[in-house]
Amino acid sequence: MSKETLHQRAETRDGLAAQYRAVRMQTEALARPLSPEDQNVQSMPDASPAKWHLAHTTWFFERLVLSRMPSYEVFDPRYDALFNSYYLGLGQPLTRAQRGLLTRPDATDILAYRRYVDIAMADALADPDEAIRDIVILGLNHEQQHQELLLTDIKHAFSCNPLLPAYRKAALSAVQNAPALEWARHDGGQIEIGHHSEGFAFDNESPRHVVTLCPFRLASRPVTCGEYLEFISDGGYERPEFWLSDGWSLAQSEKWLGPLYWLGRGEVFTLNGPRPIDPAEPVAHVSFYEAAAYAAWAGKRLPSEFEWEAIASAAPRAGNFLDSDLLHPSAAKPGASQLFGDVWEWTRSSYDPYPGYKPFEGPLSEYNGKFMIGQMVLRGGSCVTPAGHIRPTYRNFFPPAARWQFSGIRLAEDA
Repeated sequence: MSKETLHQRAETRDGLAAQYRAVRMQTEALARPLSPEDQNVQSMPDASPAKWHLAHTTWFFERLVLSRMPSYEVFDPRYDALFNSYYLGLGQPLTRAQRGLLTRPDATDILAYRRYVDIAMADALADPDEAIRDIVILGLNHEQQHQELLLTDIKHAFSCNPLLPAYRKAALSAVQNAPALEWARHDGGQIEIGHHSEGFAFDNESPRHVVTLCPFRLASRPVTCGEYLEFISDGGYERPEFWLSDGWSLAQSEKWLGPLYWLGRGEVFTLNGPRPIDPAEPVAHVSFYEAAAYAAWAGKRLPSEFEWEAIASAAPRAGNFLDSDLLHPSAAKPGASQLFGDVWEWTRSSYDPYPGYKPFEGPLSEYNGKFMIGQMVLRGGSCVTPAGHIRPTYRNFFPPAARWQFSGIRLAEDA
């Protein structure tokens, strides 16, 4: 898929229908290497079975688009509660932690559900009004989010299996040196932050507003595995002076010794199975607490999301995304900032509404706003983010303890 946004490619009726087919096919292609047993596993409450991702993204179109059409008959009315995620205004969903109990409907039934809805959507997209177009574009961006989640969730599930199976085998790339760490200076001042173009954006990216920044410098690339190994070797997980209190307590109680998926013996678990740690590639699968501790150890800090956006708004959206088909962070190339792709970058900003924030209308008001508490913002996308899905204003968010996403570290400092 190209790096054009979904909105750009869906400007015409035929373009929207083609983009719908492309996104839906991509999701199924990501699930294809998985057995029916793989698709049903749920390794922790924060993850979902691959089969559920396939069904939920289908439920979205059935419930929010097709249900508007009097002639449409739902595939199975019982699915409404099973595959609703958290839209309480649309009913009472199955508890998230119980999704792995859904051995039925099976994977074949879910594919039949997708076919049924896709046929009906083809008719709906033959002559969509503006309201339908807007919901479909949102639904496609929503499905791209679940493409990333499908891969991060199955990676966690496979990591819990003593066999350490590979989602897909791949040859190791040659180890290369990371470029020297440099610093991009920003003079600060009053700058505009947030979405402002005609293209699609989630409600949490608006409204555009002015913030005041002090002069700062942002690192030219993310922290590498080799640099993080130095933190570990220097007792980083044993020295409370670098840690936020909650993070220290959690790291001690869960006995963290390194990033999630580091196996010891110099190996890391990946979607391609175990492989040697490459010192040049960005460190991934660290929590906000680990990112903040590393920054303190390095004598730096994490950037605010506004500092990150101020630099990224002028950077090319080039990087290692899902479309690169590597499914793993890669070492920075000389001159490349890696602001987009490879690893989501923790910021020091809590996930709060922008001044004047207004959620989507109707049932979609629950999409983002209800989560604006107890979360931290990440920016930039990862190696399993679809390329056309990301933009400088995109705000991802997770609790500070989350580690199973491809989350990494970029340093900042006062200038």
